[in-house]
Amino acid sequence: MDAPFREIADVASLDEFLSGANGSAAILFKHSNTCGVSARAYREMANVNQPVGIVVVQQARPVSDEIEKRWGLAHETPQVLIIREGKLVWDASHFNVKAADVEAAAANAES
Repeated sequence: MDAPFREIADVASLDEFLSGANGSAAILFKHSNTCGVSARAYREMANVNQPVGIVVVQQARPVSDEIEKRWGLAHETPQVLIIREGKLVWDASHFNVKAADVEAAAANAES
């Protein structure tokens, strides 16, 4: 997987990725490897200049389900979430997934 992606394959690696943010904003990207819209979003997310936890839903459905449960979001792919200190602070899906918007939202989450 290309940088900036960090693969999240199970709930333990989700927790590890989030705790590794040390109170800063963490970016999660739910991706479908069979969807053209998600492929476009993947190309956008590859331009983000900080670590992105990627959940490939076909390979990590329990992680996708856990994300839905924790933050009360309906399942969508592609979908980006910004989590800070355990709270959802921003999300976008489908054609609203743009690298510049993700980076701006992550910066705003820090202030």
